[in-house]
Formats: sequence, C-alpha cells, structure tokens
Amino acid sequence: MRRVLRLSMAVMAVCALPAAAATEHGSLGTAGELLKGLPPAAGHYDAVLCVTTGDKQASCGPVTADIGSAGQALVRVSDIAYRLQVHADQLGVTLFHGTMQIDGFFAPYRWAGNNLFFSDPDKGTRYEVKIGTRRFDVP
Repeated sequence: MRRVLRLSMAVMAVCALPAAAATEHGSLGTAGELLKGLPPAAGHYDAVLCVTTGDKQASCGPVTADIGSAGQALVRVSDIAYRLQVHADQLGVTLFHGTMQIDGFFAPYRWAGNNLFFSDPDKGTRYEVKIGTRRFDVP
C-alpha cells in the first residue's frame, strides 16, 4: 500500500511540474496579450476621442491618430497631443499643449477591436479612442 501511495505521489509531482510551467507561461505570454488586445495596423487614422470624468456624460470629438508599429501612438486634437507608449502592462500617457508638457501618467489600458480604453484613476477620468478610417493622404 505504501509503495502504491509513494508511486502515485511521485507521478502527481512529475505531472504537476509541466502543468504549473504551462500555466505560468500562458499568463505571461499569450493570455496577457489577449487581455490587452492588439492595435490596428500602423498608419494615420481619423478617430474620435471620448473623455469621461466621474459619473458625467462622455465628451467626444474628432481627432487624428497616428498609430506606430512599436507600441506607440499620437492622438491629436487641435494643438493638444496625447503621446501614448506601451510600457510592459501599462500605457504611458504624456499630454502636450504645443511643445509644452502639461500632464503625464501611467494607465491601465486595453484594445477592443479598434477602440483603445485607458484611464487615469487618480483623476477619475476614463478615455476611449475610437479608431476610424485609415488615411492614405497623409505622409
């Protein structure tokens, strides 16, 4: 009986190692990327930016979005620009008015289709960038 118990415990220990490694690898790789989603192809886009503060209605307006190929984007409305850069599992957000930086923060984010969602929990502000038509008339 003891021999059977030891043998079954040894088999369980050997089988548990690959399962634990597969679970850990999946959570850091494919699953993490799936939860964050994927941005649209690099290029210039017409888009809509919606900003929601607290429990108020979202304020939305047209913007341009330049999506880069290395985890960065530039979202512009008039002379205000949001420079977005993926840093591990968060989005680095730097806000400019012309050439002057006026804000910066790191934010949780996710892509859902062509929509980018991120938030600034410290200010109670949520952002949604709805990527629209790709533009080929811009260099």
